Amino acid sequence: MKSIAAKYVAFLRQPHVARLLTVGLVSRMPIGMVGFSMLMFLREALGNFALAGTAVGVCFVSMAAAGPIVGRAIDQLGPRKPLFVTGVVQPLALFGVWLSADRGAPYGVVLAFAALSGVFASPITTLTRTIWRNLFEREEDRRTAFALDSVTIEINFTLGPAVVAGVLALASPRAAFALAIAVVVMAYLVYLGSGVLALFRRVETQERHLLGPLTEPRLWLVFITIFGTCLCFGLCEVGYPAYGTFRVDAAMGGVLLALNAMGSAVGGAIYGGMHFKAPVERQYAVAMAIMGVPLLLHALFLEPAWFFAAVAFLLGVFIAPTITAHSVLVSRFAPAKYATEAFTWSSTFIVSGLGAGMALGGALVENAGLRPAFAAGAATMAAMSLAAFVLMSPRSPQTVRAGD
Repeated sequence: MKSIAAKYVAFLRQPHVARLLTVGLVSRMPIGMVGFSMLMFLREALGNFALAGTAVGVCFVSMAAAGPIVGRAIDQLGPRKPLFVTGVVQPLALFGVWLSADRGAPYGVVLAFAALSGVFASPITTLTRTIWRNLFEREEDRRTAFALDSVTIEINFTLGPAVVAGVLALASPRAAFALAIAVVVMAYLVYLGSGVLALFRRVETQERHLLGPLTEPRLWLVFITIFGTCLCFGLCEVGYPAYGTFRVDAAMGGVLLALNAMGSAVGGAIYGGMHFKAPVERQYAVAMAIMGVPLLLHALFLEPAWFFAAVAFLLGVFIAPTITAHSVLVSRFAPAKYATEAFTWSSTFIVSGLGAGMALGGALVENAGLRPAFAAGAATMAAMSLAAFVLMSPRSPQTVRAGD
């Protein structure tokens, strides 16, 4: 532990690192609040988890579809104009979701606003990862940077649901969603005024393929496996609130999400400070394999509640290492001129996986129950781990050029 701490102290002393971490932590608070608060608000307004989960899923899938377009615009134009547009439109669209559902508008209207909020979702997370890539050339430094970045995100996923759970307990789902919208506005203003955009480096080139980074086959392997992994996370995003609702304790869903995120923060901090002989491809596959175990335990043991909560924490321990290894592989395989677009494609597969998982989770919870939802997650995680072991072996033709 002393060596881990020493490594982080030395890393934090490097130029811009502490500032970028702090700004990233503050400006990404919405990522732990919007999905959960929207789900609980729409569940109350629309009457069931299936409709609510579908609407939130539409938001995430729209975010996934539009992300690469925003990323390409950032690579070509710089970050300021795209950030301004999303900073204005996203909160207005979220308010449209709030108002249309609250006033009993047709479900299609709610879905339209949910989709719009996803299309214009803030690119702050992607921008921050691109800046980390720009700051460091060595892969070991990037792994440490991405690990710390994942830790700050998991702090967001810990604090965000905890705040939403507190508002649910003290006020109402309506108030919780309204607070999340206000935090979206705050996050945009903080990021824009922080000065970190000056660290972004745009590569001047006219040679751009229509498919951008998708011309790199190694990235496809990374993207597909992270999609399946995040589908499992989406199942948990619905499964944990549903677990609390079925126990007649709506706030418990937020507690479970927060415990899961706390576990991820702990796991990410340990992972980023350690040295491994195994290549990143193998670390990625092993982390996914281990996550299948707590998902299976969720399906088998719904009681007692303390054990279910402990398993939620254990599942989280391996989330940040998986995302960190994924980010390292993306930064390695993506050409510099497609750096931001590659990370937005990464976000596309992550967010679409989350959205698909939330939509599937809502349907499974309403029609089959909690156990099948978590069992589906365990099976999916096992399949993704196996695919990573087979297709991303360091000796396979797809990865031997990793140092190119």
